[in-house]
Amino acid sequence: MRLLLDSFWRAVAYCFMPRVMLLSLMPLALLLVLSLSWGYFYWESTQDWVRDTLSSWLLLQSAMDWLQEHGAGHLQSVLVPIVVIFAITPVLVIITLLAVSWLMSPGLIKLVVDRRFGHLALKRGGSVWIGVFWTLVSTLAALLAMVITLPLWLVPPLMFVVPPLIWGWLSYRVMVFDALLNHASREERIAIGRKHRVWLLLIGVLTGYLGALPSVVWASGALFAAAFLVLVPVAVWIYALVFAFTALWFAHYSLAALEQHRAQNDGVVVGASVPVPALASEDELLLTTTDPSQTS
Repeated sequence: MRLLLDSFWRAVAYCFMPRVMLLSLMPLALLLVLSLSWGYFYWESTQDWVRDTLSSWLLLQSAMDWLQEHGAGHLQSVLVPIVVIFAITPVLVIITLLAVSWLMSPGLIKLVVDRRFGHLALKRGGSVWIGVFWTLVSTLAALLAMVITLPLWLVPPLMFVVPPLIWGWLSYRVMVFDALLNHASREERIAIGRKHRVWLLLIGVLTGYLGALPSVVWASGALFAAAFLVLVPVAVWIYALVFAFTALWFAHYSLAALEQHRAQNDGVVVGASVPVPALASEDELLLTTTDPSQTS
C-alpha cells in the first residue's frame, strides 16, 4: 500500500513538470498537422463523395427536397461539411493517439529513470520486438475478453466493473513490461508481476476509470455540435494527460518494486538509494590480518 501511494503522488507531481506538459501537447500538434494536411489535399474531394452518397439515399433526398421547398435549402450545404467532420475526426484521433502512445512512453520512462533510478543496473530482460509482440498478444487477449463479456455490459452494475477490469489488466500487462524492459531480467519481471499483481491491477483499473473522462467530453461534443471542434482537441489533450499519468504511475511503482526486489534478494544494491556500507581502508584490513599479540 505504501508503494502504491508513494508512486501515486510522485506521478501526480511529475504531471506538472514542463517536460510532461509538453509531451501531453504532442497529440494536439499532431492532430493539427494531420487535420490541416487532410483538409488541404482531400477536403473538396471528400465533400463531393459525401454529397453524392447522400444524394443516392432516396429518403434523405426527399427530406432535402422538402426543406428546399420550405425555404431551408441552405441546410444541405451545411450538412455535408458536418458529416465529413464527424466522420473523419475519429479516424484522425485514433491515428494520433496510437502514434502518441509510442512516442510518449519511452520519454516518460526515461524521465523517471533519470531522476530516481539511474543507479539500477540494466539487465535487459527483453527487446523492443518482444515488447511489440507482448503488446499485440495482450491487446488481442483484451479484445477477446471484451467480446466474450459483451453480454455482461448490459447489466447495470457490471457495465461499470467489467470494462475497467479488462482495460486495467491490459494497462498493467503492457506498461509494466515497458517500464521494466531495460532494467529487469525476465526472472525479475515475472517475480515482480507475481508479488505485486493485485496492486498493479488496481492501478490499471483506477486509471481505466480516469480514461473515461474524455468520453464525457466526446458526449458533450455530440450534444453541442457548435463546440465540437473545440471539445475534440480538449478530449485529446485530457486523454494524453491521463495516458502520461498512467505511464508515470506504472513506471514509479514498477521500478521502485524492482529496487526493493534486488535489495531483498541480492543484499546490498550498489548505487541504490539505500545506505551502502563503506569499504574498509587498507590500514584497517592490515590491522585485522595482523597477529593480535603484535598490537598494543
